[in-house]
Amino acid sequence: MKKTLFLSTVLLISLVGCKQNSQEKTSISEAKINYEVFGDSIQANSPILSQKEMSDKYKNLKAGDTLAVQFKSKIEEVCQKKGCWMSLSLDEGQKSFVKFKDYAFFVPMNAGEHEVIVSGKAYVNVVSVDELKHYAKDGGKSEAEIAQITEPKITYSFMADGVSIQP
Repeated sequence: MKKTLFLSTVLLISLVGCKQNSQEKTSISEAKINYEVFGDSIQANSPILSQKEMSDKYKNLKAGDTLAVQFKSKIEEVCQKKGCWMSLSLDEGQKSFVKFKDYAFFVPMNAGEHEVIVSGKAYVNVVSVDELKHYAKDGGKSEAEIAQITEPKITYSFMADGVSIQP
Protein backbone atom coordinates (compact mmCIF):
# COMPACT_ATOMS: atom_id res chain seq x y z
CA MET A 1 0.00 0.00 0.00
CA LYS A 2 2.83 2.39 0.90
CA LYS A 3 4.56 1.50 -2.40
CA THR A 4 1.37 2.22 -4.37
CA LEU A 5 0.90 5.54 -2.59
CA PHE A 6 4.56 6.45 -3.17
CA LEU A 7 4.41 5.51 -6.88
CA SER A 8 1.15 7.43 -7.33
CA THR A 9 2.72 10.51 -5.73
CA VAL A 10 5.82 10.25 -7.94
CA LEU A 11 3.64 9.81 -11.04
CA LEU A 12 1.48 12.81 -10.09
CA ILE A 13 4.55 15.01 -9.50
CA SER A 14 6.02 13.89 -12.85
CA LEU A 15 2.81 14.72 -14.71
CA VAL A 16 2.51 18.15 -13.08
CA GLY A 17 6.18 18.84 -13.80
CA CYS A 18 5.77 17.84 -17.45
CA LYS A 19 2.68 20.01 -17.80
CA GLN A 20 4.51 23.02 -16.33
CA ASN A 21 7.51 22.47 -18.61
CA SER A 22 5.32 22.22 -21.70
CA GLN A 23 3.52 25.43 -20.70
CA GLU A 24 6.87 27.21 -20.31
CA LYS A 25 7.98 26.02 -23.75
CA THR A 26 4.71 27.18 -25.28
CA SER A 27 5.08 30.60 -23.65
CA ILE A 28 8.61 30.96 -24.95
CA SER A 29 7.64 29.97 -28.49
CA GLU A 30 4.61 32.30 -28.38
CA ALA A 31 6.85 35.14 -27.22
CA LYS A 32 9.22 34.59 -30.17
CA ILE A 33 8.47 37.22 -32.79
CA ASN A 34 9.79 36.99 -36.32
CA TYR A 35 11.25 40.23 -37.63
CA GLU A 36 11.89 41.19 -41.24
CA VAL A 37 15.59 42.06 -41.58
CA PHE A 38 17.01 44.88 -43.69
CA GLY A 39 20.78 45.32 -43.93
CA ASP A 40 22.82 43.34 -41.41
CA SER A 41 21.24 41.07 -38.82
CA ILE A 42 20.80 42.21 -35.23
CA GLN A 43 23.53 40.72 -33.01
CA ALA A 44 21.90 38.28 -30.59
CA ASN A 45 24.87 38.43 -28.19
CA SER A 46 24.68 42.23 -27.81
CA PRO A 47 22.22 43.95 -25.47
CA ILE A 48 19.14 45.62 -26.97
CA LEU A 49 18.36 48.87 -25.16
CA SER A 50 14.86 50.15 -24.43
CA GLN A 51 13.60 53.56 -25.56
CA LYS A 52 14.32 55.02 -22.11
CA GLU A 53 17.82 53.55 -21.97
CA MET A 54 18.54 54.93 -25.44
CA SER A 55 17.23 58.38 -24.44
CA ASP A 56 19.61 58.36 -21.48
CA LYS A 57 22.53 57.43 -23.77
CA TYR A 58 21.70 60.29 -26.15
CA LYS A 59 21.57 62.80 -23.27
CA ASN A 60 25.19 61.96 -22.45
CA LEU A 61 26.47 62.33 -26.04
CA LYS A 62 28.10 65.50 -27.34
CA ALA A 63 28.41 66.59 -30.98
CA GLY A 64 31.13 64.43 -32.55
CA ASP A 65 30.61 61.46 -30.18
CA THR A 66 29.38 58.11 -31.51
CA LEU A 67 28.11 55.09 -29.62
CA ALA A 68 27.66 51.61 -31.12
CA VAL A 69 24.34 50.22 -29.80
CA GLN A 70 21.19 48.30 -30.57
CA PHE A 71 17.81 49.52 -29.39
CA LYS A 72 14.14 48.67 -29.69
CA SER A 73 11.48 51.26 -30.47
CA LYS A 74 8.40 52.11 -32.52
CA ILE A 75 8.61 53.63 -35.99
CA GLU A 76 6.94 57.03 -35.99
CA GLU A 77 7.60 58.07 -39.58
CA VAL A 78 9.23 56.71 -42.76
CA CYS A 79 10.47 58.54 -45.87
CA GLN A 80 7.54 58.43 -48.30
CA LYS A 81 9.75 58.78 -51.40
CA LYS A 82 11.67 55.50 -51.05
CA GLY A 83 12.06 54.48 -47.39
CA CYS A 84 15.58 55.93 -47.04
CA TRP A 85 15.10 57.19 -43.44
CA MET A 86 12.82 56.73 -40.46
CA SER A 87 12.05 58.43 -37.17
CA LEU A 88 11.85 56.34 -33.98
CA SER A 89 10.22 57.09 -30.63
CA LEU A 90 12.39 57.68 -27.59
CA ASP A 91 11.47 58.51 -24.01
CA GLU A 92 9.83 61.85 -23.04
CA GLY A 93 8.60 62.62 -26.56
CA GLN A 94 12.10 62.63 -28.06
CA LYS A 95 12.84 60.97 -31.41
CA SER A 96 15.84 59.41 -33.11
CA PHE A 97 16.35 60.13 -36.80
CA VAL A 98 17.65 56.97 -38.50
CA LYS A 99 19.48 56.75 -41.83
CA PHE A 100 20.97 53.61 -43.36
CA LYS A 101 24.70 52.98 -43.67
CA ASP A 102 26.10 53.58 -47.17
CA TYR A 103 22.53 54.00 -48.47
CA ALA A 104 22.73 50.21 -48.84
CA PHE A 105 19.12 49.39 -47.97
CA PHE A 106 15.72 50.96 -47.41
CA VAL A 107 12.71 50.08 -45.27
CA PRO A 108 9.11 49.71 -46.47
CA MET A 109 7.31 53.04 -46.72
CA ASN A 110 4.32 51.53 -44.87
CA ALA A 111 6.41 50.46 -41.83
CA GLY A 112 5.11 53.29 -39.62
CA GLU A 113 3.77 52.24 -36.20
CA HIS A 114 5.66 48.91 -36.33
CA GLU A 115 8.07 47.73 -33.65
CA VAL A 116 11.71 47.85 -34.76
CA ILE A 117 15.18 46.94 -33.52
CA VAL A 118 18.06 48.94 -34.99
CA SER A 119 21.77 48.26 -34.80
CA GLY A 120 24.43 50.84 -35.57
CA LYS A 121 25.89 54.08 -34.27
CA ALA A 122 24.08 56.76 -32.29
CA TYR A 123 25.26 60.37 -32.46
CA VAL A 124 24.08 63.93 -31.90
CA ASN A 125 23.73 65.96 -35.09
CA VAL A 126 23.11 69.59 -36.01
CA VAL A 127 20.78 69.51 -39.04
CA SER A 128 20.78 72.49 -41.42
CA VAL A 129 17.60 74.31 -42.46
CA ASP A 130 17.95 73.05 -46.05
CA GLU A 131 18.29 69.45 -44.89
CA LEU A 132 15.31 69.82 -42.52
CA LYS A 133 13.19 71.16 -45.37
CA HIS A 134 14.29 68.28 -47.60
CA TYR A 135 13.26 65.71 -44.96
CA ALA A 136 9.95 67.50 -44.38
CA LYS A 137 9.21 67.35 -48.10
CA ASP A 138 10.14 63.63 -48.21
CA GLY A 139 7.87 63.10 -45.21
CA GLY A 140 4.91 64.54 -47.10
CA LYS A 141 4.65 67.81 -45.11
CA SER A 142 2.71 70.73 -46.62
CA GLU A 143 4.42 73.79 -48.14
CA ALA A 144 3.18 75.84 -45.15
CA GLU A 145 4.80 73.42 -42.68
CA ILE A 146 8.03 73.41 -44.68
CA ALA A 147 8.09 77.25 -44.77
CA GLN A 148 8.00 77.32 -40.95
CA ILE A 149 11.42 75.65 -40.79
CA THR A 150 13.81 78.54 -40.21
CA GLU A 151 16.47 77.33 -37.75
CA PRO A 152 18.90 74.41 -37.63
CA LYS A 153 17.97 71.69 -35.19
CA ILE A 154 20.00 69.53 -32.83
CA THR A 155 18.81 65.96 -33.36
CA TYR A 156 19.45 62.54 -31.95
CA SER A 157 20.66 60.66 -35.02
CA PHE A 158 21.42 57.05 -35.80
CA MET A 159 23.33 55.41 -38.65
CA ALA A 160 21.87 51.90 -38.91
CA ASP A 161 23.76 49.00 -40.41
CA GLY A 162 20.90 46.64 -39.58
CA VAL A 163 17.16 46.97 -39.03
CA SER A 164 14.64 44.34 -37.96
CA ILE A 165 10.96 45.26 -38.26
CA GLN A 166 8.10 43.31 -36.70
CA PRO A 167 5.58 42.61 -39.47
